[in-house]
Amino acid sequence: MKRFREHGFQPGLLPTGELNRISDVPGVLVGHRTRVEGDDIRTGLTVIDPGPRNLLHSPLPAAVSVGNGFGKMVGATQIDELGTLETPIALTNTLAVGAVMHGLVELVLRITEDLGPTATLNAVVGETSDGIVNDMHQIVVGADDVNAAWERRTREFDLGSVGAGTGTCAFAWKGGIGSASRKVQIGEGEWTVGALLQTNFGGALTIMGVPIGTMLGKTSFDRFLPVQGDGSCMMILATDAPLSSRQLGRLARRAVLGLARTGSILAHGSGDYAIAFSTDRAGVEGAGAGDCLPDSEMNPLFLAVVEAVEESVYDSLFASETVVGRDGNRLEQIPVERVVKILREHLPERGHA
Repeated sequence: MKRFREHGFQPGLLPTGELNRISDVPGVLVGHRTRVEGDDIRTGLTVIDPGPRNLLHSPLPAAVSVGNGFGKMVGATQIDELGTLETPIALTNTLAVGAVMHGLVELVLRITEDLGPTATLNAVVGETSDGIVNDMHQIVVGADDVNAAWERRTREFDLGSVGAGTGTCAFAWKGGIGSASRKVQIGEGEWTVGALLQTNFGGALTIMGVPIGTMLGKTSFDRFLPVQGDGSCMMILATDAPLSSRQLGRLARRAVLGLARTGSILAHGSGDYAIAFSTDRAGVEGAGAGDCLPDSEMNPLFLAVVEAVEESVYDSLFASETVVGRDGNRLEQIPVERVVKILREHLPERGHA
């Protein structure tokens, strides 16, 4: 499937990284495990590897921001308390969080060197509900899937209806995994900001300011789905800029502005979480790894977050395919040709080729 930008559109002001994925941040890798079985299993798992070996011994600066907290995110309070990330991040469906956390713990214990018998760790797992097309009461995702996703991690990972995005729904169309990146210049330094989203939230889809959902007569405010819900969105932000946990919290709080650009209102039943981390350990208290950027120079990074989140939503829709699952429920791919035609008619020339 073509990504949004491959249709000739240029969302945002900043340049993208080489792959326009979160993996443009050096060291970051992503792996998926997709489970499509029988008539009612449409789910999966996505693992984000921040890069460093023995992350448990050398954690990275990190922060969490909650847009609307109707969700389950394991590990959030320790990130808030200590300001560090010490394990990979896993995303899955709502009721598989416990099983995936167990699998992530086993993975970290296996890959970490020089662990003592009393070592403990803070596994980080996020979720959205894929219950429209997936029978979540069958908890089929677990430790084997964590291992499989880990072994398949790569820079050029798939987007759309894969991994944790296999059964998700966004703006009443098929959602999924989206990703994007931006490059910023601050003084003499060049930094990358990348986003990966698991989109499963509602609203009235807006693309680059064009009210697509309203124009096509399909929004989350209409009663047309067999199961009506508000959904959720997990947003993972990575950067190589030297930032403290406090500064990463400032980045994470901008993520919902990217969702707002696409038509989200952070509805009552939506669990919207952003986890931001830096691969530069300068921001870890006591690490002695160097200086962080001044707060006064962070505006380009804020813009990068908003643009990368916005484009990740578009990619999650354009790269996804129609999925039919539980009880014959159907999540249709966004009508790409119709949407592209509308956008070309309504956007100024600078917005598309």
